[in-house]
Amino acid sequence: MLFASFWMGLLQAIIFLVGIVLIGLVLIQRGRGGGLVGALGGQGGSSPFGSRAGDMFTRVTLVLAVAWIVLNMMMGCGVAPAPVKPQGPAATEAPAPTNQ
Repeated sequence: MLFASFWMGLLQAIIFLVGIVLIGLVLIQRGRGGGLVGALGGQGGSSPFGSRAGDMFTRVTLVLAVAWIVLNMMMGCGVAPAPVKPQGPAATEAPAPTNQ
């Protein structure tokens, strides 16, 4: 069980790091209408990384977004639900017969 918790912790750390990088990529992309780049004081139509950088950032963002979704799905499949104890009359034992 310790081995499984190590892998789940590692998966959580990877999901966290991919999410942080994804947020950073979205924030530095060229604004297509002002957006957040314009709100932070940048020019809406230019990129600090050159004119062709927008295509690269778009592809990297798409790949990271798909990876983030797949990693989260893997995490959801790896989490086993807690065992449920049956309750109600079927779950209890019948009372012991009494001899009278």
